[in-house]
Amino acid sequence: MSLVVILMAAILIFTIMNVVPGDPAAQLLGSEATYEEIVAKRTAMGLEGPFLIRLGQYLWNVVRLDFGTSWFYGTSIVNEIATRIPRTLFISVSHLILDVCIGIPVGIMAATHRGKWQDRGVVSLAMLFQSIPSFWLNMELIVLFSITLGILPASGIGSWKHYILPIIGGVLGGWVGSARQIRQSLLEVMRDDYVTTARAKGVSSRAVMTHHVLPNALMPVITLVGGTVGGIITGSLMTERTFSIPGVGTYMLTAVNNRDYPVVEAVTIILAAANALCMLLVDLCYAFIDPRIKAQYVSSTKKGRRPKKHGKITG
Repeated sequence: MSLVVILMAAILIFTIMNVVPGDPAAQLLGSEATYEEIVAKRTAMGLEGPFLIRLGQYLWNVVRLDFGTSWFYGTSIVNEIATRIPRTLFISVSHLILDVCIGIPVGIMAATHRGKWQDRGVVSLAMLFQSIPSFWLNMELIVLFSITLGILPASGIGSWKHYILPIIGGVLGGWVGSARQIRQSLLEVMRDDYVTTARAKGVSSRAVMTHHVLPNALMPVITLVGGTVGGIITGSLMTERTFSIPGVGTYMLTAVNNRDYPVVEAVTIILAAANALCMLLVDLCYAFIDPRIKAQYVSSTKKGRRPKKHGKITG
């Protein structure tokens, strides 16, 4: 299914790029280009010919991981992405790790102190940071730490200090999703009968939380984290633009503005592949947390049918 998702994404983005208004050849040549020059440029760019033939050739190139050459930069797309993607991945993975490391403990604290000042404080902070636009928050960080205090660089790359503000800006608004999800999941699980039974048997609160509540509450959180990975990578576009970081997001934005279709198509396919891989990892994490899910998939594979929906973990 992951391969099917990537294939459909490739077909969809190629189709969209061929039906959007505008002529990239005319834009590259300028307003003074003649009709003959534009037609010759379109032929050189591979924009002439039947759609299905061009689509088949494009899919064959994708299979061979040959994304061609950027129309705007005139450089290899694969080499350009290989140079830029470590910067984007470093920021995105740092966002994800810190979001989870901050959001889950904060959500647990809010759930275990429901109705108290800890819970109200977490909910208020979550609403505050979720309401602040990311670009405004990034600009305020630049004003405070770069212009006013002068302790961190405002833009570009060069040392590890250049990545501090982009990561902080993403984390301040990113932990909210994990915290709210784990809080809601914990509150739902803590009301289940088996949790009440465990407490009635004299099981300590720590043991109830560790062995009964958290395994069930983590299921939706894993789904949330896996589903937001692609969003984090895509959201790095605004971060890279604000802090002038030459990553994949900036590469994509420049390509869109200049109708550099090969770059847009290549980055879109990479994002689709990243999302498909994350969903696969989410399924594997389900089996790791709940062995019954793994057993259901194994038995359903032998019998040739889909597994049943899993229930609660009671031990």
